[in-house]
Amino acid sequence: MQLHVRHESEYTYDSPVALGPQMLYLYPRTYPYQRLLHYELLIDPQPARIVRNVDVEGNVQQVVYFNHPTKHLKVSADMELQSDDFNSFDFVFYPFDSKRVPFRYPKAIEDLLQPYLEQVGVSDRVRDWARELAVAANWQTTGFLIALNQSLRKFTYEIRELGAPFPPEQTLILRKGSCRDYTTLFMAACRSLGIAARFVSGYLFGNPQQEHQLHAWAEVYLPGAGWRGFDPTEGSLVLNRHIFLTSTAKPELAAPISGTFKGRANSTLRSELFFV
Repeated sequence: MQLHVRHESEYTYDSPVALGPQMLYLYPRTYPYQRLLHYELLIDPQPARIVRNVDVEGNVQQVVYFNHPTKHLKVSADMELQSDDFNSFDFVFYPFDSKRVPFRYPKAIEDLLQPYLEQVGVSDRVRDWARELAVAANWQTTGFLIALNQSLRKFTYEIRELGAPFPPEQTLILRKGSCRDYTTLFMAACRSLGIAARFVSGYLFGNPQQEHQLHAWAEVYLPGAGWRGFDPTEGSLVLNRHIFLTSTAKPELAAPISGTFKGRANSTLRSELFFV
């Protein structure tokens, strides 16, 4: 199917400011079953320069420079993608013993995956919870991932547009949170059992609750399968309704727009997302 998304963000300042470089993560990542058909980026005021890079984790990074004061900044990204059906379980574990957790990656791969294995947010409570789910799944890797996804789906969802994700243990204790809170807890549970996991920011089509805001989910690296997506907010695997913008070992690096300004001003943000 074809997905057409328009993402608009507008910052308004009550006095003129000098904008520093603005870093945008608003360009879709390419996946084997999803390809970009059209992309247009509109920025007001007109930037002096746009530099397009690929960052250290393979995301498209657009750095925007300005040379005149302004009282507003409007960024509009319009994209159209072809997204085909995809079976996320269409793979064979290799090596075969990685079908059970905990497992060790082959040395060469493990070295590359170190940032995604760091025990950030892995408290004793989170580790014990993950092991309970693994025991119930008979230590089967896919069974554990599905059980983890379904367990988080039962938490109380809340919309929290601003702020960093809560610590994983806090989300586990409260049994509620936003999509980014669910995702960071999912990552911590996976990492506690030696499964490399990363944070993904993007869009989700088909859920009215998520269609007008950025969405977050997780990917895990499975030997023989590579990176595979799990959406704990939906309690489902990532299929062809998700559009990927950024994937990272550190959720704080996934902001779609970040930057600085100089000047004495208060700012407000309006952000809208449309599937058209």
